[in-house]
Amino acid sequence: MAYYIGLMSGTSMDGVDAVLCDIGPDYCHTLEAYTEHYSAELLERLHSLCRAGHNEVNLVGSAERAVAQYFAKATHGVLEKSGVDASQIKGLGSHGQTIRHFPDGLSKTVDKPNSRSELDLGFTTQIGCPHTLAVLTGIDVVSDFRRKDVALGGQGAPLVPAYHNAVFAHNDAARIIVNLGGIANISILSPTNACKAPLGYDTGPSNTLMDAWCKLHTGKSYDTNGEFAQKGTVLKALLNACLNDPYFTLPYPKSTGREYFNLAWLASKGESPLENYKPEDVQATLLQLTAKSVCNAIVQHKLLPNTDVILCGGGVFNSVLVDAIREQLPNFNVFSSQVLGQHPQHIEGAAFAWLAYAYDNSIPGNVPAVTGASRSCVLGTKTLAT
Repeated sequence: MAYYIGLMSGTSMDGVDAVLCDIGPDYCHTLEAYTEHYSAELLERLHSLCRAGHNEVNLVGSAERAVAQYFAKATHGVLEKSGVDASQIKGLGSHGQTIRHFPDGLSKTVDKPNSRSELDLGFTTQIGCPHTLAVLTGIDVVSDFRRKDVALGGQGAPLVPAYHNAVFAHNDAARIIVNLGGIANISILSPTNACKAPLGYDTGPSNTLMDAWCKLHTGKSYDTNGEFAQKGTVLKALLNACLNDPYFTLPYPKSTGREYFNLAWLASKGESPLENYKPEDVQATLLQLTAKSVCNAIVQHKLLPNTDVILCGGGVFNSVLVDAIREQLPNFNVFSSQVLGQHPQHIEGAAFAWLAYAYDNSIPGNVPAVTGASRSCVLGTKTLAT
């Protein structure tokens, strides 16, 4: 028995999930979870840091420690909720908060894949000072999980497929795990008796565009159960323009983020300014963009009929989105991870608890077939609390 806490805040930035897990060589059991929401002030700062601006070094320096404070609050919250003492925790697996993700460099884009200077090296940046987190919690911290994979020529993302494979792989049948977070990603798991590494990649936007548009037009941080989208009519020309973006036909390994899929990107796809459309129609279109891009990615793998498609992430609670995915995958078994006893909102947090365990036990945490790294490796760096 070894207790670890995974700490995760994704591209949706809807809060820090702290997930307490009991982990061993052949199991990972989620025991408790707690979410700490960012303040409006910090959330605004983080959104601003996702795009180029002025005085960034100073702003990042202070935001990094502020993020760590919220990760510490989440840690204390899950400990209090569970009744487990901090002294019983082997380590924290802290993802941090992604503010930039350019693993191919700034000048290399989907439409200019060979543009590169010697200084334009790929990078990914997650903030959340591990030293501050270790001091505030009294627990050793494993963090900085993505940059070694990037150093090995990989995307640094997605990292969750290794955990998906450990937890969800079936002995005799392939499975697909779909994470509907800010960005959608899929993991294609072969049967365990086939002894094949999983595949996985980011398919495109999930909640990030829907949340941003909903916030702009309703003041709400997300579209509760898809009610806003349900009032609208899909704008077929806008949807097709979005789906024709080069990202969707890029071969995997590939990863993306809100640096690419944002409202400025959306505005570039419209035949006329976005304000000329009904807001609910744009929301309906964005929901279909998520559903179609996910389903198009799944269908191209030509899996057997009745293959399980297991949904997780915040998008699972948008029933209109789930229905749209199910409608477009009539020959698959589409269901929530909750059916298998795994809460949809806790899987990514549990994955980073598992990655901390993997670090402590010298288990590779990346999958080269997923990220494109030149080899598998142990991910992360450790910051001691003492």
